[in-house]
Amino acid sequence: MAARAYVLVHCDVGKARSVKEALASVPGVLYADIVTGDYDLIVVVEQPTVEELGRLVLEKIHGTPGVTATSTHVVVG
Repeated sequence: MAARAYVLVHCDVGKARSVKEALASVPGVLYADIVTGDYDLIVVVEQPTVEELGRLVLEKIHGTPGVTATSTHVVVG
């Protein structure tokens, strides 16, 4: 069973759209939506294992210019 998570993303001011566009081309990112509220984006990610999911978040999402912080919520059911 694949590992899936919701990643809540804080962005630099004015960077949500460029972050969304950058993440849309990352393998394993299913959706990236700009939202209102405490976070700027909600990103749905999926990978074959939890370890690969962690690498995607740490290397690809955190490495995206404009991303300042994330909160990852792994689906358990």
